[in-house]
Amino acid sequence: MNIRSLTRGDGVVIGAAVLLLIASFLDNYSYDGVPAGIDLPSLWSSGPVLFSIIFAGIAGAALVVVSRVLPQPRKVAGLDLSPFGVALTVFAAWSALGNVIDPAGAADNLSGSSNGPSAGTGLILALVATLVMAGAAVATPLVPALQAGLVPAPKPPAPQPYGAQPPGGYGYPGAAAPQPGQPYGAQPQPGQPYGQQQPPAAAQQQQPPAPDFSPFWFAVPVARPLFAEDGSTAPIAELAPGTWYLAVEQRGAALVAQTQDGRRGVLQDTSGIQRG
Repeated sequence: MNIRSLTRGDGVVIGAAVLLLIASFLDNYSYDGVPAGIDLPSLWSSGPVLFSIIFAGIAGAALVVVSRVLPQPRKVAGLDLSPFGVALTVFAAWSALGNVIDPAGAADNLSGSSNGPSAGTGLILALVATLVMAGAAVATPLVPALQAGLVPAPKPPAPQPYGAQPPGGYGYPGAAAPQPGQPYGAQPQPGQPYGQQQPPAAAQQQQPPAPDFSPFWFAVPVARPLFAEDGSTAPIAELAPGTWYLAVEQRGAALVAQTQDGRRGVLQDTSGIQRG
C-alpha cells in the first residue's frame, strides 16, 4: 500500500468518517421539556440508523480510501471498490436526511398522538458528516484541488560529496543520475568525459533539449501517464505520487522522464510537479 497516493479529497472523506463515528455516540432524539438528567438513546440504539447511516457511511469511506492506496484496482462481485464506496456514502447521506426529517418514523403519525421527538444532536451531526463525505467522494475525481497529494513527497537529501556513495538506489534524489540519452548503468567510453556518452542514432533524430536545461528529480501530485517518445497515444507507464523520477529533457511544456526501470517517456501534464 502507498499512502502517498491519497489525495486531499481522501483526507476529507477520512475526516468525515471520524466525525460520523463521533456522532454515533450522541443523542438520536430530542424532546422539548425533557429534564437534563434524562439519558436519551444514542444512534447505536436504532438498528435502521446504525446500519443505513453509520455502518454504510464508514464502510463507504473505507472502500474509497483502500481503493486509492492499493497498487492494483480490486473488484468485489465485479464492481470496482471506489465506485461502490462512493455509492455507499451517497446512500448514507440520503438515509441521514430521511431520518432527520422524520426521526420517529411512523410512530408520531398515529391518530391522537402528541408531537413526536425531533432529531437529536447525533443525528444532525451524522447528516453533516455524511453530506461532507459523499460530496468529497463524488467531487475528488472532478476537482483538481482535491486531487493534490495528501502527504507531500519527502524532500531530497543533501547532495553527496563528490565520490561518495549515494544512500539510495536509482529512483531517488541523491542517486547517480544518468545523463540525457545515457541508459542507466552505462559506462563512459575511453577518451570520453565522465558522465557523457554518444547518443544513439534514434536519439540524435529527436528534438534536442533546451540549451539551459539540466536534469532534475521531480514528483507528481497525482498519478499521470507517461507516453512514448515517438508520439503514440498509448501510455507506456504511469507515474505515481510519492516517487521521485528523473527529468532528462524538456520539450516545450512537456518533460522527458525516466522511470526506475529505465523506461523513458514524455510527461505531457507537468502542472503542480514538485522538483527535488
